Amino acid sequence: MISVNPALAQEFVQFAVESGVLRFGEFKTKAGRLSPYFFNAGLFDDGAKLGRLASFYARRLLDSGLAFDMLFGPAYKGIPLAAAVAIELARAGRNVPFAYNRKEAKDHGEGGTLVGAPVRGRVLIVDDVISAGTSVRESIAMISATGATPCGVAIALDRQEKATEGGRDVDWSAVQFVKTQLGMPVCAIATLGDLLQYLRTGGDVAVREHAASVQAYRDRYGV
Repeated sequence: MISVNPALAQEFVQFAVESGVLRFGEFKTKAGRLSPYFFNAGLFDDGAKLGRLASFYARRLLDSGLAFDMLFGPAYKGIPLAAAVAIELARAGRNVPFAYNRKEAKDHGEGGTLVGAPVRGRVLIVDDVISAGTSVRESIAMISATGATPCGVAIALDRQEKATEGGRDVDWSAVQFVKTQLGMPVCAIATLGDLLQYLRTGGDVAVREHAASVQAYRDRYGV
């Protein structure tokens, strides 16, 4: 994974906590684990929050040095993300086109499954998290089918935890799978390690009290 910007990561975690997008308690994950925290990007649900989220993506991408010609947002969460990030990149002086896919092909009008700018050149996939890599694999297939080159994935949070296969834990994360098996660099705004750093040094007392449970979760499932 492309190295995280520590200051930007701490700023982002604080924003996610204060926005109620990053919550603490007991949450069941897709893998059936009980996680002491939950990141729900769907709760960036108004213009101000979505705009600020997009600015974090844009700042992270411009800082990363990752080369790309356009953005691709996989349905559904990736669609508003790609659009908003394109706006923020343009504000920063980097105007790039974007496209996204439909879940079902349209059989009238322009038809097809892809919407937006023509998919060409080096295409960066924009999503919230990578849970199993399924969305990334599907996006790579759609992009490659056009003759374009998928060049990387931008996400908000890398959970840095073991993936599961056949109901069993494996020794790599979904992000590591995307990087090593799919050959895609992954650019995350923040990681679980950054969240732990924030819980130890930032936030109020009510937030810091969750540091021990999050650390225990990482000790058990982290990579």
